[in-house]
Amino acid sequence: RFLKLQKEIRTTCRDLAMGIKGIIVMTPDLENVMTAMKFNRIPTKWMSKSYPCLKPLGSYVQDLYKRLNWLHDWHHHGKPPTFWLSGFFFTQAFLTGAMQNFARKYKIPIDTLTFDYDVLKVETKTSPPDDGVYCNGLYLEGARWEWRENTLVEQFPKVLIYAMPVIFFRPVGLVDVVEGSRYRCPLYKTAERKGTLSTTGHSTNYVVPLLLNTHVKASHWVKRSVALICQTSD
Repeated sequence: RFLKLQKEIRTTCRDLAMGIKGIIVMTPDLENVMTAMKFNRIPTKWMSKSYPCLKPLGSYVQDLYKRLNWLHDWHHHGKPPTFWLSGFFFTQAFLTGAMQNFARKYKIPIDTLTFDYDVLKVETKTSPPDDGVYCNGLYLEGARWEWRENTLVEQFPKVLIYAMPVIFFRPVGLVDVVEGSRYRCPLYKTAERKGTLSTTGHSTNYVVPLLLNTHVKASHWVKRSVALICQTSD
């Protein structure tokens, strides 16, 4: 998918440059691309091949470059101990793959498994876990994480987004998950918090719910629309 996106960007930029020089005719699509660039917006033609993103064009290009570099490092240096969850094009597929690895290792039916979640007190890890995956790059909206008490707490004034530390996605049996008073926090790819169902049956924006510790009732955070997102909009 990243290759298709790169090809679309290269083709569009090449054709736009030729259109400006008068070598080819400026089509309505190229005019739309030029207008989007003028106002620092992501062209619609790019978004048709892209991952969901609400960033302005400049930030989008930097974000794409960062994602490609991260995947390049993974390919050349081996599996990282901590996965940048925001860097995946299809986040749900990565999490399903991690679950499948656990199911094959212990010969357990995958439909009897789910993830439980542990928020760690570090921003990165130097070695991977035996089972499951360490993930970083998530942001919390509507609350912040108090790492000393390992719980959700109220936001600081004028601080709308809180960068989360590493979260351990730990495969467990469905019967072994004790939700208790934890808050079922939805994880989205963008702050738009809405999407459509794709042909795979997955949402284009919603990923999974994460269970987070809280000292107050979960309904308290529901009223504040607390959610995790994979990327900011700036």
